[in-house]
Parts: sequence; C-alpha cells; structure tokens
Amino acid sequence: MSDIKIIALGGVRENGKNLYVVEVNDSIFVLDAGLKYPENEQLGVDVVIPNLDYLIENKKRVQGIFLTHGHADAIGALPYIISEVKAPVFGSPLTIELAKLFVKNNGPKKFNNFHVVDAETEIDFQDATISFFKTTHSIPESLGIVVGTEEGNIVYTGDFKFDQAARPYYKTDLSRLAEIGREGVLALLSDSANATSTVQTASEAEVGVEIDNVIADAEGRVIVAAVASNLVRIQQVFDSAADHGRRVVLTGYDVENIVRTAIRMKRLRVSDEKLIIKPKEMDKFEDHELIILDAGRMGEPINSLQKMAIGRHRFVQIKEGDLVYIVTTPSIAKEAVVARTENLVYKAGGSVKLITQNLRVSGHANGRDLQLLINLLHPKYLFPIQGEYRDLAAHADVAQEIGMFPENIYIVKRGDIMVHSKDGFLHEGSVPAGDVMIDGNAIGDVGNIVLRDRKVLSEDGIFIVAITVNKREKKIISKAKVHTRGFVYVKKSRDILREAADLVNTTVENYLAQDTFDWGELKGSVRDDLAKFLFDQTKRRPAILPVVMEVR
Repeated sequence: MSDIKIIALGGVRENGKNLYVVEVNDSIFVLDAGLKYPENEQLGVDVVIPNLDYLIENKKRVQGIFLTHGHADAIGALPYIISEVKAPVFGSPLTIELAKLFVKNNGPKKFNNFHVVDAETEIDFQDATISFFKTTHSIPESLGIVVGTEEGNIVYTGDFKFDQAARPYYKTDLSRLAEIGREGVLALLSDSANATSTVQTASEAEVGVEIDNVIADAEGRVIVAAVASNLVRIQQVFDSAADHGRRVVLTGYDVENIVRTAIRMKRLRVSDEKLIIKPKEMDKFEDHELIILDAGRMGEPINSLQKMAIGRHRFVQIKEGDLVYIVTTPSIAKEAVVARTENLVYKAGGSVKLITQNLRVSGHANGRDLQLLINLLHPKYLFPIQGEYRDLAAHADVAQEIGMFPENIYIVKRGDIMVHSKDGFLHEGSVPAGDVMIDGNAIGDVGNIVLRDRKVLSEDGIFIVAITVNKREKKIISKAKVHTRGFVYVKKSRDILREAADLVNTTVENYLAQDTFDWGELKGSVRDDLAKFLFDQTKRRPAILPVVMEVR
C-alpha cells in the first residue's frame, strides 16, 4: 500500500493562492503555484503567496510543479518557489509561456527547467504516473491533473466549468473524464469557487453577444475593464472591435505582454494587425473609433480605473461620453472598491456598465456542474478546494445530494496533513501554511506588526518629537520640538503641540534626575506620557516616534 498524503498550502477557505501537495511514498508532486491579491486591510502589500517552508525543507523530494492554467492564482507564486526549489515545471504551451513571463519579472534569471505537456502526455515517476485532461476555463489550454497511484487516481481539476458552446482550446474532454472515472478515483480535489450557485451561467457564446451589443450601442469611447489573463474575454472584445470599426488600445504592461504572447502562439485571433494601437496613437482617432482595454497592474483593473477617473493615469482620463464596461466579476472583498470606482467614473462624466447586470458570468463550475463531475469520476473521497469556507461547505452539500457519504468528504484547513489509510484520510498534524506578503522586493518581512503600524499611520497619523540631552551633565541641551503628519491640522492645534512639547521636556528632566540611565527606558517614558496626553486631548492614538539625541 502506497503512503499517500494530501496537503493544501493555500487555496482552501480563501480565494486564490492555490497550491496543493500530493505525496506518494518519498515523492512530492506540487499542483499549481498561485498567489492572491491583498485584502483591503493589507495596506501596501502587492501580493500574497503561500508559506513555502515545507517545500523548501523537502525540496529534494519534489518531483515537479504541475500547472493547470495561466492565471495568477495558479502560476503567480512560481517565481518564489523555484528560487528555492529547483524542480521541473510542467504545463500546456500557453501556460508555460505565461509562467515564463512571471519568472522573468520576479524569479531567478537562469531558470529554464520548463516542460510543455498536453492532454495526451503521460509522465512516469518512481512513485506515481502524472497525466492530464482538457478543461474549460477563461483561458485557453487549461488542464486538469491526474496523479496515478497504486491505490487509485488522485484528480485535481484546477479552475473549471462546463460550457457546451466553448471554442477550440477551451473545450472539456468529457470522454477522458469518464475514462479516468473507470480507472478508479481515490480522491478528487475539485474547484468550489461557484458551488453556492445552482443557476446556469451564461455560455461564452452568450457573453460574446452581450459584449458586442454593448460596444455597438456605445457612442463614445468604451473603456473595457478586464483581467489581463482572461483571454476568452479579450478575444470577445477584439472580435467586437473588428466588427464595429474600432481600434483597441492596450494600457498596461501586463496586458500587453500577455496579449502579445497569446497572439504569437495563435491563442488570440486578430483579424487585422492594425486593430491594436499604442496609447500615444489615440489622438489620431475619433472617440467612437476607440476601445481602451484596461487591465491595470498585475491584471487587476479596478485600481487603474480609479486613476483614470481622477486624472492620474499615464495615458487615459475619463471624460464626458465615455462608457466604462466592467467585464470581470469582482470578488466580494472588492465590492466596496467597485462601488467607489463607479462613483468616481460618474463624477468624471462617464457612465458604468457591468456585465453581471444582465448575465450570470463565472469561470467556475456551479453546483450542478460539480455534481456532473462527481458522477463522471465516481471518487471515493472528495476534497472541496478553491473557495471560501461557505463555498467548500456548499460543495460538500451538493456532493451528498447525489449520494456521497459525509464521512468521505474533507473540508480541510491550510496546512492540514491528510494521510490515506484503510479508514479513509486521517488528519495527522499540520505544516506551516500562513500568508507570506510581498511588498516590492521584500518577501515575508511584512507581518502583522508592520500591517498594524501601517493601519495606525493611515488612520491616526504620526507624531514625531525630537530633543537633545547631555547624558553626563544630566540636562537638556535643546528643548523638545514636535512634528506631525496625518494627526492634527497644525494651525488649529498649536496649543496641543506646545503642551505636548512641554510634557516631553518635563518627562526627560524627571528621567535625567534619576541615578540610572537607559536610552530605551527614556524613549519609552516619553512615548507612554505622550500617548496618554494625546489620547486625552484628541481621542486618537498616532504612531509616536521619539528621537533623543546626545551632545557630549
């Protein structure tokens, strides 16, 4: 009997950051390597990746990193993994090209251990056989992954849905799924992001018609907000632009890289080379001849729209007559941001339309699709993954509706070690699996304390006080001077600032009168007395930075 373990380092009880570990005997197989974008309270953080300590500690056992598709939630953490774990990376042709873009921008320069696979590929390792199957998602060449073991197949879906009208490069291979089911599926790790819905989502053919109608009716510029790697949506925009005599302007570095790569690989069709123009060429065309494709930094379009609305974008300022068309489905965490963005657009003279106003759109399987997948694969055990807890629980519910026993369904936490036994999968401890926050080039040094300080600075500002003392003579050489930023309006608060300076002088004099002296204690006394005084006066708690200088 093979020793099998399943560990989710990310992607459970959260959206994004998908990274799953399947261990068979001494071999580790990594399924996806994703990131997620920060929540609103994670101030200044660029992206969040899984904790990689377990993989780094066991890097010699990692046989490969297997990628399902080219979205950031599946490939975004790859540069940080391969910096430490020099394992081969496998994916479809487009997925590998997009992964190389991520690695080029963030990872080791000399890494080139990439391997292209497709649905016909089968790779034999010492402890398992890896194979693949076609799935439908919002990007071409998405693949599910099968880890073949002596105990049965372990199937990982990646992001998927069923769409009978899907175009080539997007179609699910249903016959292959049935074949995998006949071989015997031990465990199914299945996408749960849309499990709470049983409503049939619109097919991509219907979405294409909707986008075309909106663009056809627009009289001025159309600013389309899309995720850079949602290539099916970008293709629909290109098709409509060509049909209505419009040119498409790419406004971001990320979207241009992704689009150019997809065109080169013939996964995006452009009927005319002149269809895409550069931002500096916009002045050559009338407003009704332009579509501006906004994908923002790292493919996140909403923040970029805000800059357009307030006149801070490099290329585009929203004006009277512009239509902002949001063709992505924002996460719940972004709903408030989207509402504020809509308000800014209307203030700038534009109007806003969301694709979700008329259609139910998702790149993920709904509850009925999940039931169909289970009926095709007949898994012995189910691991709902890729979603918040409510999504995982809804997935478990729909699985029970078609006959799965609740004891065979596992809603795990990040880091849980699930070990296969004759009684099913047993929880046997955990590995480190928290969030690692990336801020610029800094990896992992932005923790809860740093975020707390940023929150304080954003809400109550900073209060800086500087004073110079002579330690040997125990006297103040230069009395306290105070400076604030984001705390109070200085001109209307001079009395408070003067009293704060006097309080610091008194605190320092009292401390210098003691027999002992410690710089840390002195600064602590200043900080404590100031904090109490400022809260009594203003009911605020700014970050207090005492600067005590010494003259000899």
